Amino acid sequence: MRQLIMQLNTKAAAPIAIVALGLALSACNTQTSSYEFSKPLDPAVGSSRNIASLSEVIKQNPNDAGAYNMRGTAFGRAGKHTEAINDFNAAIRLDPTYYQAYANRALVNRSTGQNGQAIADYSRALEINPNYDSAYIGRGNIYRKQGKHSQALADFDAAIRLNSADARAYHNRALIYQGRGLHDFAIDDFTTAIGLNPNAPEPFNGRGLSYLAADNPKAALDDFTEAVARNRKYAEAWANRGVALEHLGKIDKAMGAYNRALNLKPGYAPAAEGLARLRGGRAPLRS
Repeated sequence: MRQLIMQLNTKAAAPIAIVALGLALSACNTQTSSYEFSKPLDPAVGSSRNIASLSEVIKQNPNDAGAYNMRGTAFGRAGKHTEAINDFNAAIRLDPTYYQAYANRALVNRSTGQNGQAIADYSRALEINPNYDSAYIGRGNIYRKQGKHSQALADFDAAIRLNSADARAYHNRALIYQGRGLHDFAIDDFTTAIGLNPNAPEPFNGRGLSYLAADNPKAALDDFTEAVARNRKYAEAWANRGVALEHLGKIDKAMGAYNRALNLKPGYAPAAEGLARLRGGRAPLRS
C-alpha cells in the first residue's frame, strides 16, 4: 500500500511580485513562491468518506504502515494536521525505514510553520533513501525561505541530478538565481520548467520578471500574458503585466492591468503604486 509523497494542497503563499520605484525599474524585488508544481489532488482524497474507508482498512490491518501513511495524507489534504501527524508517527513506528512517511510528515510540519522539524524529517528521509528527489525539493524550499540560498541551491541541484524531468526543481532553482541577479541562468531554468509543466502560471511570471530585469519588456509582457491566461485570478502577474505595459508606453492598458490586480487583491502595493503613478501624471516607467 506504499505510495510516493502526495502534496497537501500547497499554494504559493507569497507569489513573486515586482516593485517599481522612481522613473526606471532598477531591480526585481521578488517574494519567492513555494509553488512546487505538484499535480492537484483529487478532492475526494481528503473527504470524510475516504478517511472512513481508510480507517476501516487500519481497523482490519492495524500493523499496516502504508495504511496509516495513506490516511495521514488524506487527513493532511483535509487540513486535519494533528490527525495527519499522528498517522505518520504511527507509520514510522511500524516501519522506521518508511522514508515517504517522514517526507509526508515534513510537509505537514512545514505547512504549520514547524520548519525545524520539517528539515529534520526531510533529512531523515534522505538518510534512508538518498535518491528521493522530492525530499531534496521540500527541504530546499525551506532553506530558500530561510535565506539559506547556498543550501537550497545544493538541494535543487541534487534533485535535478536525480530527476531531470521534475519541473519543481528547475523552478525553485531559478528563484535562487533570480534572487542573486543571475537572470540569464534564471531564464534558462524557468524555460525548462515551462517545457516540463506548460500549464503552470508561476514559471511564466518568474521568467517575465527576469526578462524585465534584463531590459526586455516585450518578452516580459508575453510571459505575464501567458501567466494570467493560465490563472485569471493571479493578481501578482496582472500587476507585473502592468509594469511591462508601462515600460512599453501602453499607459491605458497598464492602468487596466493594475486595476485588475487591485480588484483581485485589494491594496496590493505594486499595483496601487503603479496606478497612482499614472493617475498622478508622474512619468511612467520606461525601458
